[in-house]
Amino acid sequence: MSALTETVNTSNELSVSERGLQGHTELSLLIRDCIAGSPSAQKKMYEKYAPGAYGIIRRYMYNDEQAAQEVLNDCFYKIFTKLEKYSFQGAFEGWIRRLVINTVTDHLRKNIKDAQHFKEVQSEDVYVDNESVDKISHKELLKIIESIPDTQRLVFNLFVFENYSHKEIAQLLSINENNSRWHLNDARKRLKEKINQLMK
Repeated sequence: MSALTETVNTSNELSVSERGLQGHTELSLLIRDCIAGSPSAQKKMYEKYAPGAYGIIRRYMYNDEQAAQEVLNDCFYKIFTKLEKYSFQGAFEGWIRRLVINTVTDHLRKNIKDAQHFKEVQSEDVYVDNESVDKISHKELLKIIESIPDTQRLVFNLFVFENYSHKEIAQLLSINENNSRWHLNDARKRLKEKINQLMK
């Protein structure tokens, strides 16, 4: 799945590996002014971080632009109301990314119907031909990922792109770890089938 991960990660997303806030006086002042309720500061922060946040959201909600925009608005409402809780430990981009993931997950979880059956989990990962993946555009890959069922897509995104463990996914989605593993495996099977069909 490495090629798939690398290809999808070329989108405009927030980087969690960027430097922290030490020495970032401009960003520190921007956060301070946003906390104080400055409209111009909030506008500046929105313009700076909204594109990356929206890139993450669209990976989860590719076919619903209106809902994605609503989630983006919810994200920034939470960002502006929770800025005082930011501890200046670690990258600010990482703090925003976690908030975005939690917000979009909350939105999607409301529409997930999980029967909580204990389904057999295959021990091996499903192989996806890297050469085939390399021939698919980023937009096509997003469409393929969006086409798989809600729970499978959500678990796949959280596990592959956000590096969440099955334990963390289970807690976040109110399912059990065995279900999380099954949904990931099923997502990979579906992606393999759809990629192979596209390449025929």
